Amino acid sequence: MSDLASRTLTIEKIFNAPIQLVWDAWTQSEHILKWWAPNGMDIKVIQHDFKIGGKWKYAMPMPDGSEFISEGTYKEIEKLKKIITSADFKPMTENVELQTYFEADGDKTKFTFSVVHETAAYCKQQEEMGFYNGWGSALNRLEKIVHTLNK
Repeated sequence: MSDLASRTLTIEKIFNAPIQLVWDAWTQSEHILKWWAPNGMDIKVIQHDFKIGGKWKYAMPMPDGSEFISEGTYKEIEKLKKIITSADFKPMTENVELQTYFEADGDKTKFTFSVVHETAAYCKQQEEMGFYNGWGSALNRLEKIVHTLNK
């Protein structure tokens, strides 16, 4: 296993929708608001500068009055193909890279989402903290948004 493989968690999905709709749902603030946070939680888009070098920052108000902050900087964007961004999810996950790949398959979209961690140990810790459950549920909500857009 390569070092990169031991530091990466990946979820693959097939969306029953054209690639443009999946791309839009992943990249446009009005859609991100509907799927980025866990069920029953709200999210605020503080900044979303979708370009290479652009920053994004979302805040999720917590029941205790604090805010859970997600933020990063776009490193690579290849329209309808890939998005690579740095990411911090304070206070739980810091200094990771999100790699999102989109591939058209007729009127469906093959979607691959990976999170690259600094070390294999940190990666394992994130997996044990519920990576697949958390991101899996977010991607299920994304799938519902895409389905709504595809009508």
